[in-house]
Amino acid sequence: MVGSKKKFHAGWMTLAYIALIAVAICMIIPYIWMLSSSFKLNKDVFSFPMVWIPDNIRWQNYVDIWTRIPLGTFIMNTVKLSVIVTLLQLLTSSFAAYAFAKLRFRGRNLLFLSYIATIAIPWQAYMVPQFIMMRELGLNNTHLAIIFLQAFSAFGVFLMRQFYQGIPDELCEAARIDGLSEYGIWARLMLPLSKPALSTLTIFTFVTTWNDFLGPMIYLTKTELKTIQIGLRMFISQYSAEYGLIMAASVVSIIPVLIIFLALQKNFVQGVASSGIKG
Repeated sequence: MVGSKKKFHAGWMTLAYIALIAVAICMIIPYIWMLSSSFKLNKDVFSFPMVWIPDNIRWQNYVDIWTRIPLGTFIMNTVKLSVIVTLLQLLTSSFAAYAFAKLRFRGRNLLFLSYIATIAIPWQAYMVPQFIMMRELGLNNTHLAIIFLQAFSAFGVFLMRQFYQGIPDELCEAARIDGLSEYGIWARLMLPLSKPALSTLTIFTFVTTWNDFLGPMIYLTKTELKTIQIGLRMFISQYSAEYGLIMAASVVSIIPVLIIFLALQKNFVQGVASSGIKG
């Protein structure tokens, strides 16, 4: 009886793994096709039947994309914005989350709920007032507009606060007895213990900022300030028939995101899981 249950369980696990592998293959096929197309001539991109490995690999596509548009400038602008916004969100989110999780003050829960409730408001509902505010401050056509608007994240505070809730309060009390200030507890105790949550927030923030299209499109009109997503749109507009070049530029644009994810993926799942332990 026990053996039959084990066989039944093993059969279901096998089916589950097969289904997950099939889903993973379906999700990765478009990226493999994009990579394959980036090495093809334009006439071969949509050839049928599909040739995954082209007979004549065209490396020139990866050379031309740097000369047709200022791709290097777009990438550097995007790296600059993504790194600065990510660092600021890690700082502000972890700092605010520590206060909401470990400090006792009047109106704490109400303030936290009010702040988190802003997640439910779509950005399109207040992007016009934000634009007017940035214009009045003279920050249009500057990277500072995007940096200031994205330096704070209600989602980041929620994620970090949930993780901090899982850290025993006794550790903070012991640190206070040893003479550490609240700033010291946050810097020397909470941050080292929250690497999984910080890694998760880093991935979310970096990817979101890197892939942001509407924000840079609204605030940045000068070519030398534009980001990679706006640059790709310009590239598609100018060279709509040169699919090999478009695919090559798309491959280059996802490399930094892939590097960040692979570097932090060990802590990613742990951070997501542990952030939901306590409410």
